[in-house]
Amino acid sequence: MPKVHIVTDSTADLTKELIEQYNIHIVPLSIHIDGESYIDGVTIQPETFLEKMATSKELPKSSQPAVGVFKELYDELGANGDRIISIHMTGAMSGTVKSAQAAAEMTTSDVTVIDSQFISFALGFQVEEAAKMAEKGTSVEEIIQKVEEACVKTKLFVVVDTLDNLVKGGRIGKGKAMLGSLLSIKPIASLTDGEYTPVAKVRSHKQVVNYLFNEFMKDTKGKIVKAVGISHANGFSMAAPLKNLIEETGFKQIRMSFTSPVISTHTGPGAIGFMYMTE
Repeated sequence: MPKVHIVTDSTADLTKELIEQYNIHIVPLSIHIDGESYIDGVTIQPETFLEKMATSKELPKSSQPAVGVFKELYDELGANGDRIISIHMTGAMSGTVKSAQAAAEMTTSDVTVIDSQFISFALGFQVEEAAKMAEKGTSVEEIIQKVEEACVKTKLFVVVDTLDNLVKGGRIGKGKAMLGSLLSIKPIASLTDGEYTPVAKVRSHKQVVNYLFNEFMKDTKGKIVKAVGISHANGFSMAAPLKNLIEETGFKQIRMSFTSPVISTHTGPGAIGFMYMTE
């Protein structure tokens, strides 16, 4: 019986242990900063990237993997008739999923490409669900159904601490940024249907933590919490107290780590991502 291989990209924030345990295949994105190119998670790590970004003259840029990189991996994994499920970061923020889709059309292997509609741990939740089922020999169809269910049951919030990178990236104007900075505004957004969607504006880290915790409690009331993740770009002043509050509810298995350089390029330093999935 053919195996099912799980492929994702470097923005999934998966631990090395998890990747090795379930033999998950990672296709990394690239980061370009001050004339140098790096491979996400391979030749540059998140903490080093944040140091470089702090002194960079221009906003770093990220590049999706080339179609050929995906095709080569798909060819190799499916050469003996094995099937492949390739799950990637939201297509609204990167062309990664389009590269994967183009490669899937070119290869002779059986590949299903899924736009997770998320980033970071929220993408990782779907990948982990798929990998666990694949290891048990579950069919491609059942795995896809489970991944789609995980997507619907996941919520993700993004909070930026400084508006500089949003201005440099053309996401907001300088006038709005100046006003926001004067008022110390911390915009909170959700990733809804893969799109960055503003949901609230608060004026302190404490208010951010309270808002996110209240949303978590409201969304998960009467449900079983299956996974919680907090990714950050040196955003400890929001990430640590939020983690403590979640742990006080009795859920202790909170994943917390520096986020991928691909994400912190968009959000800037001090940002956090907060995501959770229910049963």
